[in-house]
Amino acid sequence: MGGLDDGFYVADDGPGIPVEEREDVFETGYSTNEDGTGFGLSIVQQIVESHHWEIRLTAGAEGGARFEITGVECSAA
Repeated sequence: MGGLDDGFYVADDGPGIPVEEREDVFETGYSTNEDGTGFGLSIVQQIVESHHWEIRLTAGAEGGARFEITGVECSAA
């Protein structure tokens, strides 16, 4: 996890997600696991959009997936 100018990112060092599948992973029901529900990333996208943020999936520095959440406004407490 790390910071961006207008948000944050979460990355892993797994096998990553092929470019041609990156749009699909946010679809309800999409799963590469036979026992998976396919709800996880769809729910994440709904939460992000409900806050008027944006989510983007890219490749992480170590080859895994990197999810970038942008449009986040932070205020000093």
